[in-house]
Amino acid sequence: MEDSYKHQALRKKLILHLKKSGIKDFKILQAIEKIPRHFFFNSAFLQFAYDDVAFQIGEGQTISQPYTVARQTELLEVRKGDKILEIGTGSGYQSAILSILGAEVYSIERNKKLHEKAKIMLEKLKCNVKCFYGDGYKGIPEFAPYDRIIVTAAAPYIPEPLLHQLKPRGVLVIPVGLENTQSMKKIRKLNENEYDTKDFGNFSFVPLLGETN
Repeated sequence: MEDSYKHQALRKKLILHLKKSGIKDFKILQAIEKIPRHFFFNSAFLQFAYDDVAFQIGEGQTISQPYTVARQTELLEVRKGDKILEIGTGSGYQSAILSILGAEVYSIERNKKLHEKAKIMLEKLKCNVKCFYGDGYKGIPEFAPYDRIIVTAAAPYIPEPLLHQLKPRGVLVIPVGLENTQSMKKIRKLNENEYDTKDFGNFSFVPLLGETN
């Protein structure tokens, strides 16, 4: 797939929009400008790739709107070299952004078709992302602990295994709620039994499903 001058111009326009929407982290904006979001779209819907909206990617899942990707990434406080667990690979777009920021990403997806498609795309883009097929509620304990954990689907509660797999002083960013909108929570692990939790407004995500298919 081609990354034309038109696509690059649309990304620059998107960056201006994200700045006006309150995204301040230059490195995140730079990463979003580098990654061709249209690569993660079905060819029939390329005209929507740089709109600031979530969009269907098949299998009942969506690619998050660019503002949501940027905001979750800001809250995550990514540092170069961080080991990050991503729950819900989806299209692979969020994984690519984290990789561009210098993170070592471990991403798990419960839908087999999406897992395989995202893995191929991330390999083509030479992203530092290890893709796994499985139940996101369980995390990936064999590579724990993680500096950061990001959940890209709505969970009805905060999964206990994810808290256990987080390093002390590590950060978990997760949308929590059962309704159409969820509260974006940022949880910092102070020690093995103590956490600091803050809410950062309402967002809308597809549900986090546990069983694989």
